[in-house]
Amino acid sequence: MQSVGGSESTVAVPAAPIDPGWAEALAGFEDHLRAERGRSPATVRAYLGDLASLREHSRRLGRPALEDLDVAAIRSWLARLRSQGCAATTLARRGSAARTFSTFAHRRGLLPSDVATRIEVARRGRKLPEVMSAASAKQAFELSEGPQTGDAPLGPVEIATKLRDRLIVELLYASAVRVSELCGLDTSDVDPGRRLLRVIGKGDRERRVPYGSPAEEALEHWLGHGRPTLWREGSGGALLLGVRGRRLDPRTARTVVHEWTRRAPGSPELAPHGLRHSAATHMLENGADLRSIQELLGHARLATTQLYTHVSAERLRVSYERAHPRA
Repeated sequence: MQSVGGSESTVAVPAAPIDPGWAEALAGFEDHLRAERGRSPATVRAYLGDLASLREHSRRLGRPALEDLDVAAIRSWLARLRSQGCAATTLARRGSAARTFSTFAHRRGLLPSDVATRIEVARRGRKLPEVMSAASAKQAFELSEGPQTGDAPLGPVEIATKLRDRLIVELLYASAVRVSELCGLDTSDVDPGRRLLRVIGKGDRERRVPYGSPAEEALEHWLGHGRPTLWREGSGGALLLGVRGRRLDPRTARTVVHEWTRRAPGSPELAPHGLRHSAATHMLENGADLRSIQELLGHARLATTQLYTHVSAERLRVSYERAHPRA
């Protein structure tokens, strides 16, 4: 609802109604993204938000009906976003949303033609997140294992959260899972005999990822002495719990990682994504092949892994000297 009028009275003006063609197309497109393409809830929300912006822009151009949508309206929409300072990566996503929607609507007979097929949005190269060196990671783990200073003794909840926080960084670094994947784990997803985690990643793709002996030790301490303290009737099978017994919120895990990376002098303060990237980079530097890293990270395409990981200059030099006949 919008309002107009003077200071003494306000007259409510109803918002412009949504064209039935748009409403039908967006409802079907949402089902298509979820059921047929397996997109995550976050991706679905982002695409629908993009298309709501496109629909409103088209209405302002005097083209409120879905059948009025054309390539000129889409280009005008993207140009307006660019002039407002929209990031290149966001423009690329919104252009992708328009193309995907246009193809869908045309195939369903809701648009007379695939109007966005000629839309191209230049995309800048991805900015790689900062990583911590293997030496800094080792130092951070050693410092977190050391004696804790402080006069006041810790209560059961504080001890439990420390055990949980230790497990968070151990598993994130050991398995290179996404923070959302970590917080989505249940106790039934852990195979302690083979040291494997069953992870449900993007697009509901399932994979098994290994973890090492330090993470195994942290997991045993958490399951034996930490989780029982925080568990409540409604906790269910969630592996990681908050202090109220609910499944751990990814925001809490991010705070834990930020605080943990501060412990190593000279190390950048990382988010969980940076710790995931660090783990993949350290594996690459130690000789792991890209296909193995792709499987570990849960990337559908190897090209994503090639963008996500980078080879250190030192490893490149060693490989060059070892392989080139004129090195």
